[in-house]
Amino acid sequence: MYANIIDFHALLTPTPPAPQQKFSQEIKDYLQRYPDTELVDIYLNDLNGQFRGKRIAVSALFSLQNGCYFPQSIYAMDLNGQVIEDSGLGQHAGEPDRLCLPVPGTLRPCARDPQHIAQLQLTMRETNGDPCRIEPRVVLERVLHRLHRLGYYPVIAAELEFYLHAPHQLPGMAQPSLTQNFSVDAPECHGALLDDIAHHAKLQTIPLTGVVAEAAAGQYELNLQHSSKVLEACDQILALKRLTRQLAEKHHQHACFMAKPCAKAAGSGLHFHISLQDAQGHNWLASQPDTLSSTMRQVIGGMLALMPASMAILAPNINAFRRFRPDMHVPLCASWGYNNRTVALRLPCADNANQRVEYRLAGADANPYLAVATILAGMLYGLENPTPLPPAATGDGHATPQAAPLPLNQPQALELFRQNAYLQALFGPAFGSLWHTCKSAELRQFEQQITDTEMAWML
Repeated sequence: MYANIIDFHALLTPTPPAPQQKFSQEIKDYLQRYPDTELVDIYLNDLNGQFRGKRIAVSALFSLQNGCYFPQSIYAMDLNGQVIEDSGLGQHAGEPDRLCLPVPGTLRPCARDPQHIAQLQLTMRETNGDPCRIEPRVVLERVLHRLHRLGYYPVIAAELEFYLHAPHQLPGMAQPSLTQNFSVDAPECHGALLDDIAHHAKLQTIPLTGVVAEAAAGQYELNLQHSSKVLEACDQILALKRLTRQLAEKHHQHACFMAKPCAKAAGSGLHFHISLQDAQGHNWLASQPDTLSSTMRQVIGGMLALMPASMAILAPNINAFRRFRPDMHVPLCASWGYNNRTVALRLPCADNANQRVEYRLAGADANPYLAVATILAGMLYGLENPTPLPPAATGDGHATPQAAPLPLNQPQALELFRQNAYLQALFGPAFGSLWHTCKSAELRQFEQQITDTEMAWML
């Protein structure tokens, strides 16, 4: 794991260059490596982690050091890209613009055409210059600052599951022989694509450490390196999803990150391995064999306590809740255990220095900024409000005594989120209200659809 160490010698070094100067140098360095760049995709990530922005000429790149403008309503878009008027950010409010600035270190080659197209992430500002309080990246940043003030520095690693399938097939419905669990050799139709993903991840400096074949046909898991740069790690997860989709299209495949694309096959999750370090890089969660440190007990207790209300973030749409079914290796209650994949919080096999928690609830469609913010909020809650820890689950974690059941539908989860004073205060009332409003509107839109199954009833 990477240590997040406070460098006291840095206090004696000259003042670092201004952000504009650093960004200008980043552009120059990039164009030295990619001199044929013609276009740049500039983007923000909305509530659902979707890319929203536009393509500009490379000649306009240097002017971006002073920012550009996008409407704040980007953060009030539904899954179809339509602005939700109930949010108060749409047409009735005049869809006001806000200044957006480059995120340092995110100027990368675009997988669609790395020699000629670049991509650059932006972050939004309020009218007074403060970070935009409803931007998911800023919500996570707020939680991180609070942990840092207490002397805790999270280290995370993500495991992202997804399906590859031909455009004429449904995810998970390919021949079972297409892939096998933990198979080392990918089938011919996927092997070149997976190699391409690894290559382009390296071009974008995304620390992809492995690709694992999962249980269902055509399902894979992308593993990312542990990092103490939590915001950057979440930037990389979304960049990895984009390049995977782009490269799949080139290979005449489709990459599906839906949480439950096939009712009869395994869903796709976004699992996080998380530990906490001090300023010198020592692991707060380090524990002796067969016992837990006090910090480990506190953070597990806190995550379990906030878990039911956290489901509204970790399962961000109605399809995401279809993943939570018995016998699908998905937890159904707020449980924890040692080396047990049926629980929500798994303590993997690890030596003393690398003790960590694997949080197994989020779906592949979850916004990584918000998922990590929610997980860290649970840890923070436990550190600030020590909670009794229930016994560890043994065997099948679905039937764990004393474990609180999780809400298994979106309306119940949204209501628990709305009523949870800790999450609402930590994430900020503006974000809490926006999330509840937008997700409730999405749910209403879905429930207004008449499905083919209903029509087939011929009532």
